[in-house]
Amino acid sequence: MNERHVFLKSFSLQNRIFFSLIFLSIISSILISAVSVYQFKEEARTYHQYRLERKEGSITENINYILTTTPYELNTENLPLIFKDKIHELASIHNTELHIHDLNGKLLLSSKGSFSIDGLQSNIPIIILKTIKSSPNKRFVDVEEVDNTRIRTAYRYLKDQKFKPLGIIKIPYAEETEFYESEVRNFMYKFGQVYIIMLIMSIAISYFLSNYITQSLNKLSIKMTSTKLGQKNEKIEDISTSKEISNLINAYNDMVEKLDETYQQLAQNEREQAWREMAKQVAHEIKNPLTPMRLTVQSFERKFDPTDPDIGNKLKDYSAVLIGQIDTMSSVATAFSSFASMPAQQNETLNVIKTIRISLDIFTEDFIYFEHEEEEIIAVIDQTQLIRIITNLVKNAIQAIPDSNPSPIVIVKAYQNDENIIISVTDNGTGVTIADKTKIFEPKFTTKSSGMGLGLGIIKNIVENYKGTITFETQAGKGTTFTVTLPLTK
Repeated sequence: MNERHVFLKSFSLQNRIFFSLIFLSIISSILISAVSVYQFKEEARTYHQYRLERKEGSITENINYILTTTPYELNTENLPLIFKDKIHELASIHNTELHIHDLNGKLLLSSKGSFSIDGLQSNIPIIILKTIKSSPNKRFVDVEEVDNTRIRTAYRYLKDQKFKPLGIIKIPYAEETEFYESEVRNFMYKFGQVYIIMLIMSIAISYFLSNYITQSLNKLSIKMTSTKLGQKNEKIEDISTSKEISNLINAYNDMVEKLDETYQQLAQNEREQAWREMAKQVAHEIKNPLTPMRLTVQSFERKFDPTDPDIGNKLKDYSAVLIGQIDTMSSVATAFSSFASMPAQQNETLNVIKTIRISLDIFTEDFIYFEHEEEEIIAVIDQTQLIRIITNLVKNAIQAIPDSNPSPIVIVKAYQNDENIIISVTDNGTGVTIADKTKIFEPKFTTKSSGMGLGLGIIKNIVENYKGTITFETQAGKGTTFTVTLPLTK
């Protein structure tokens, strides 16, 4: 599941890299085409502006020549006479319309050249007159759209030889966009062909590049996800990849080495700590019977009188005390031996319900109840260890109920589902306090005044050897339920 999850994440990363590269390719292509179209427009604008200025300069030179050679007096009223015949000739030569106005903007003379531009105002607007008058070179170019045609209209003063304004000449110029539009279409067509080829190449390059980047990351992710403390973690062999990912792989390999060293050191420390704690517990449990044995021997030594007629009974009592303490020490050794090395599992096919009944037969309390829905739960398990689990849990449940409880009760339940055998032991005792919950399965922990606190530790060891679990739920003053779950091996 982890490898599948890592694969999906890596696949998603590969897709993100792939589509990011494609997106960048598309964006760059759009920017290139936009900049190219803008450049075409700027070049066309510059071209038409330059063409108008050149045409305007030529017309101005011709007009100045006419003004210097005319027999009429140079004034505004004579302008129609001066250019009566010449204006058509000028319009034909320069292939444009010419309009001559007085200084107030009123149309004095107009030529109809080889073409005519409709929609232009006959008189010059006042705002244009003011603009021309205020401009340094007494010139103004107006740009407007007429019937989807871009018109540039140049306004310029007509002056005599003393630079006195006589009138205003208006030169309309229609921008021819057919060539420009044809160039744009040709460019976009060719660019589109090149773009399709480049897009296909970009897709191929992006795919291999993203796959190259994520391949190493995918392998590294799977290794890192499967890395766990306490197991043999494999290093990643050197693979051909980028310097950055190689550094990441080297860092991972160093981490694996340090993790193994840390685990070994941690395991060693835990073993040493466990042995120290075990030694303390064994020493404590052995000292308990040694103290009364010492006191008994010292007392017998002081009071020993061979002539005492009751010496036989005293010697018998003395021996009984010593034997009892020796039995206690023996039970301590046996308990620790059982915890330190569990006997090998002797698995056998048995009826769990029947085995639980056998376990409960040793108890004489009449408040122990056994509940089960089936008469048979057949499983393969060690009978001795199953009996030990039941007896320890029931014994702990009985001891958890105080003598002051008027209605003691212990309920043992057993049932099965598709995969597990579930055994629970419930009591209505004092429950487990919050402070004791986290250490209840510790080998040396006990809340009782007697005993060594190994029972639940032994049970937990047995259950975990069967790949099972043991849990508990408790309420202070209401009782506790221990639940053992064992895999159902048929």
